[in-house]
Amino acid sequence: MRKIFYHGDFITLENTSPEAILIEDNIILQLGKKEEILQQKDKNTEVIDLKGKTMMPAFIDSHSHFLAVANNMLQASLNNCTSIKEIQEKLYEFKQEYQIEDGKWILANGYDHNNLKETKNITKNEIDKVLPNNPVVISHQSGHSGIINSMGLERLGITADTVAPEGGKIEKIEGELTGYLEENAFVENLRKIPIPEINEILKGVKKAQEKYASYGITTVQEGYMTKELIPIYKAMLQQDSLYLDFVAYIEPSCKAEIEKTFCENIKQYQRHLKIGGYKIFLDGSPQSKTAWMRTPYWNDNTYFGYGTMKDSEVEKIVKEAYQENMQLLAHCNGDRAAQQYIDAAKKVGENIKKIRPVLIHGQLLGIDQLDEVKKLGIIPSYFVAHTYYWGDVHIKNFGRERANTISPTGSSKRRKMIFTLHQDAPVIEPNMLETIWCAVNRKTKKGEILGEEEKIETIDAIKAVTINAAYQYFEENTKGSIKEGKKADLIILDKNPLKVPKEEIKSIRVLETIKNGKTIFRL
Repeated sequence: MRKIFYHGDFITLENTSPEAILIEDNIILQLGKKEEILQQKDKNTEVIDLKGKTMMPAFIDSHSHFLAVANNMLQASLNNCTSIKEIQEKLYEFKQEYQIEDGKWILANGYDHNNLKETKNITKNEIDKVLPNNPVVISHQSGHSGIINSMGLERLGITADTVAPEGGKIEKIEGELTGYLEENAFVENLRKIPIPEINEILKGVKKAQEKYASYGITTVQEGYMTKELIPIYKAMLQQDSLYLDFVAYIEPSCKAEIEKTFCENIKQYQRHLKIGGYKIFLDGSPQSKTAWMRTPYWNDNTYFGYGTMKDSEVEKIVKEAYQENMQLLAHCNGDRAAQQYIDAAKKVGENIKKIRPVLIHGQLLGIDQLDEVKKLGIIPSYFVAHTYYWGDVHIKNFGRERANTISPTGSSKRRKMIFTLHQDAPVIEPNMLETIWCAVNRKTKKGEILGEEEKIETIDAIKAVTINAAYQYFEENTKGSIKEGKKADLIILDKNPLKVPKEEIKSIRVLETIKNGKTIFRL
């Protein structure tokens, strides 16, 4: 099947200005003058008048957690709660609406204590007041902490005598559990909670793919595939459930099981899934004050946050990734965590470039660290929407001067570094246009500009979520721009982000998303 698109505003990212585009099946076949392209029409060609709308390459997600997004579709959403009372009401309503029996787990997500009028975490006792007969876990929006109620703590065997694992915390006040767990303590216990039935998960998978497609995304990341997720992805492949491309990054200990489950050639797409490499976590989140810093937090000159792995452990996995030619993604929010990753990479040397190592988030990556990051070929993938969602919190936690340089995209651009942008969904919605808006405006929720010198131009933000992201995945020859021979992964927008005022970018709508030449979303 052939399609010709014409009378559009084309953003190719290839320094070309075609009047029309011809695609055949899943490939971009030809760009050129309208008359030349229309001559290629035959009886099997669909001719589409874009009526001045904008066509550009589809967005590429450089970091998110897809199954967490799918799973969140099955959980209570607390995103809009502004008080502990509202959280309690949402939890109670969720149980009633879905007729959840006593004794069954109830999961909720999306709360952020920074957005509550109490500006503190809800406690297990406050959850018990509305759900005394169900084990309950509430995940913080950052994904790095959460609250578990009394029945949940009992099910998980957590008592006041339980010792938190290294790189984690189980909060106690005057010897009593509050229900708050963070980092390794939270993540390890979250993995013990029974997962939903596979058929329920597949319903979430369908909805989650529709969500990503509605935002113009055709390549998605599974940011941390643990052993618990392997059978789910196996079922997804068996039922041919995937139509977006998925790049998964695995817990290092899972490689043998991954190869056994899928096949030895795990780095090639199989029914839209490939393994991109390994993923490790080196610290937490700045808004939860668990990011690992070189200098102390603004309001506590004795607290630096903390790391989650020993130097020797990080050096070992970096070396193994290099030797096995596996890409490595390292979660580093604080500059001390980033330095740990940089130092481990330096043990290998500049040859580490061949695996294109990625530094995920880089919220507090120091300007003074960028030259070494560039020298080692490390790709920073910035969660730049922090400027809007938590910019005001960062000012409080780090002071204005330090907060001004979170997600240092401007400094990276001036050094001619390749960097990408992401949303870390389900932390926030996988809204690429909003992320582009954040990168070029850097406004906080209170309307303050957070680092004028770190703003970038719209075209650079677009490249960060298209061609740069394709490069991150070693797919720059097949995706990320509109070029003859590349995949027909395209989107149609109602306005051109390069031509509207920068303030209006996030109001642009995705009208259509095309994957491999086929429309998978239409507004």
